[in-house]
Amino acid sequence: MLFSSLSYAGGRSHRSIDFARVVKVEPIIKTIEKRIPEEECWTEQVRYDDYPRSEHSHTSTILGGIIGGAIGNAVGHRSKNKKIGTAVGAILGASVGSDIASNERRRYKTRSHYRDEQRCETRHRISYEEKVLGYHVWYRYKGERYKTRMDQKPGKKIKVRVRVEPF
Repeated sequence: MLFSSLSYAGGRSHRSIDFARVVKVEPIIKTIEKRIPEEECWTEQVRYDDYPRSEHSHTSTILGGIIGGAIGNAVGHRSKNKKIGTAVGAILGASVGSDIASNERRRYKTRSHYRDEQRCETRHRISYEEKVLGYHVWYRYKGERYKTRMDQKPGKKIKVRVRVEPF
């Protein structure tokens, strides 16, 4: 017994190709979000401060300590008091001398200047794109209605595989 190339070997069933009429097609669509980077730049004035060079001298502190020690020594009555007075006076005098020097340095103001600088920032613009993933296809064959999914959009007819088996 000879069978066609589309026949099932073994003789139990018979397969063949036929055409069915397409009755409805719907695309399967997925919305995709895209983040598109966009660089935004602008010019900005930036302040720079020039501090004067500090030629920091300890003369005021030393002089304050000597003067404070001398005053503390002169105020003390006994030798023990003179030692304590000298030490306390020297410390207080040094502190006063340091404060005076610090105030002098503050009088020399900083010089400020401005410079234009470019600043940039990356922001993202969001766009949406629809992508067709496939198609839902409804077709009719021998009076019956069927549904399938296809990768490509079909024409007016599609190929169907028909299988005939004995009961």
